[in-house]
Amino acid sequence: MTIRLRVVCPDRPGIVAAVSGFLFARGANIVHADQHSTQERFFLRLVATLSDGDSPEGLRAAFEETARRFAMEWSLSQPDPTKPVGLLVSRYDHCLLDLLWRFETGELEGRAALVVSNHPDLAGVAEGHGVPYHHVPVEPGRKGAAEAHMLELLVGRVELVVLARYMQILSPEFLEAVAAPVLNIHHSFLPAFAGGDPYRRALERGVKIIGATAHYVTEELDAGPIVDQDVARVSHRDTVDDLQRIGRDIERVVLARAVKWHLEDRILVDGPRTVVF
Repeated sequence: MTIRLRVVCPDRPGIVAAVSGFLFARGANIVHADQHSTQERFFLRLVATLSDGDSPEGLRAAFEETARRFAMEWSLSQPDPTKPVGLLVSRYDHCLLDLLWRFETGELEGRAALVVSNHPDLAGVAEGHGVPYHHVPVEPGRKGAAEAHMLELLVGRVELVVLARYMQILSPEFLEAVAAPVLNIHHSFLPAFAGGDPYRRALERGVKIIGATAHYVTEELDAGPIVDQDVARVSHRDTVDDLQRIGRDIERVVLARAVKWHLEDRILVDGPRTVVF
């Protein structure tokens, strides 16, 4: 049985020795480990196989004493190919199609449990991949009702929410109530050109690279911890349509990497930033 242990704590001598010694004493075998220190904070992700007769529950209870001793924020998980993921989308289909394909082929751990959209346009796309599609329109003055409906569909049914170009701002109340991390793909290289129509603004500014940013969603718009970013070179010959086409390619890859890393428990969030192993 394989487990994944993630640790964030104040840096001090003996952390690795304590964790590895604890696992050795229980007969576990560490098969992969990554660590990083800022001299103030320490980050650790390791994968181990448990001995016969041990269990994640037993290990979790026994590890509490070590965690308290080092003031650790920690989590213990297992690989899970059935982990349910909710996908939110509006009218742009490129990120949705890419994620559905990656789930189908097993490239992403977990499964696409449902698609929720504020438009009916992509119902055929989701249903063609065997994924339930829910149209939840966001009408003027009725955003609260729409979010309440979305929460009924998501809460307790998904472990991750992915905004695959969902063009609505989620309220703080929704983010608190959904009780699952929310990943977003932003069609610019944050923090540059935050907000709307970034490609036109980038063209007007004469940029030579454009990019996309995957980040966790927080109450502060486009300011959540960044998970991944990428860029492509462009020139004065490119039009807005060219930039959008190039940008779609970047968005697909960046969002897929962020979803993959999250589902594989590779991301450690520490305040406004992330460490990705």
